[in-house]
Amino acid sequence: MAAAQRFVVALCVLVFLAACGRAPTLPKLGPHDVIVAFGDSLTHGIGASPDTAYPAVLAALIGRTVINAGVPGDTTASALERLPEVLEEHRPRLVLLCLGGNDMLRQQSATATENNLRLLIRTIRASGSEAVLIAVPAPKLFGGAPDFYARIADELRLPLERKVFNEVLKDNRLKADPIHANAAGYRVVAERLAELLRESGAL
Repeated sequence: MAAAQRFVVALCVLVFLAACGRAPTLPKLGPHDVIVAFGDSLTHGIGASPDTAYPAVLAALIGRTVINAGVPGDTTASALERLPEVLEEHRPRLVLLCLGGNDMLRQQSATATENNLRLLIRTIRASGSEAVLIAVPAPKLFGGAPDFYARIADELRLPLERKVFNEVLKDNRLKADPIHANAAGYRVVAERLAELLRESGAL
């Protein structure tokens, strides 16, 4: 193979590898695009007031409408039932998906939780929206986020915030009880999500 051909082949391989390693990106949000924060009590803001829950703080940080669609006690299974109505009502450009904690607390099958999260993301995308996945830690000592969050994010190529709730719920200054943040903790979550949205190209 001639030197010029080898160079072209090598260049193509490098471009391919760079594309494979690139972090997932999001479409840029317009000033009037709606974001839905969809989840359970961590999204609803148990442990803080409505205006200090992370969706409200995030809205102020990024200058976009962020709908709080968090329902305390929600599981991935019950979320699948209510998601279509939320999507139809708000027509979001982006959905911040934070679920799985109640599945773990109720000792439901990790495989079922993983499959439900996949189906939630596919439902979101089928509606014309994009998704960001937010992991929650396993409710046990030294329990970080289960591996299925990263597996789903890699498979479906969507941005993942894997660490923030784990970090917040390990810090007594940032939590209201063992499984919920306080206002300061939700602010940390909102700041980290704003950073992720900027890094992914949404802002």
